[in-house]
Amino acid sequence: RFQIQRGKTDPTSYKSLGDCFRTIFQREGLLGFYKGILPPVLAETPKRAVKFFTFEQYKKLLGYVSLPPGLAFAVAGLGSGLTEAVVVNPFEVVKVTLQTNQSAFTEQPSSFVQAQQIIKTGGLGFQGLNKGLTATLGRHGVFNMVYFGFYFNVKNILPVNKDPNLEFLRKFGIGLVSGTIASIINIPFDVAKSRIQGPQPVPGEIKYRTCFKTMATVYKEEG
Repeated sequence: RFQIQRGKTDPTSYKSLGDCFRTIFQREGLLGFYKGILPPVLAETPKRAVKFFTFEQYKKLLGYVSLPPGLAFAVAGLGSGLTEAVVVNPFEVVKVTLQTNQSAFTEQPSSFVQAQQIIKTGGLGFQGLNKGLTATLGRHGVFNMVYFGFYFNVKNILPVNKDPNLEFLRKFGIGLVSGTIASIINIPFDVAKSRIQGPQPVPGEIKYRTCFKTMATVYKEEG
């Protein structure tokens, strides 16, 4: 919801995270927080399978190229993220469409009906079920590149602990920092994706089309 609002002048603007939670609860009920839950649940298994399988395959392929190990992890992460994005993008389009709908949970269509409507009006291509693919490629590619690159490089630098509890905390800490840094770096792509896949400011008029053009528009208008 924060990603699709266009500054304080937007009539649906939320003042803070707390205000957003409160407003959704008052207007849409408790189930309003679970809009669009089915697409990510359905996508989770193929997404994780593709992510880690392709990461290992790209890592093997890069073994034939004389790249430093740290760079190889980052490039393999980029490749796995780009591949993962192709799989998850149709699910993301349905999810964002459902989550940006501010009607009551019981009034909005199901995930399958919403998918059918998207296909009916826009088809399977870049105007329909694969809308915003470039932004999704950027989001997942950048995230996995930073995450895997940082995680494996730092994990190899910090010494392994013999104490299993300390070893768990070492890996947990590295994973936490890796995910945080990756999220901070990839959030502009995520905002662009939400703008492209979500409702346009003027019905029937497409303002947000491509990833980098959308990012430039948001920067120009909102900083």
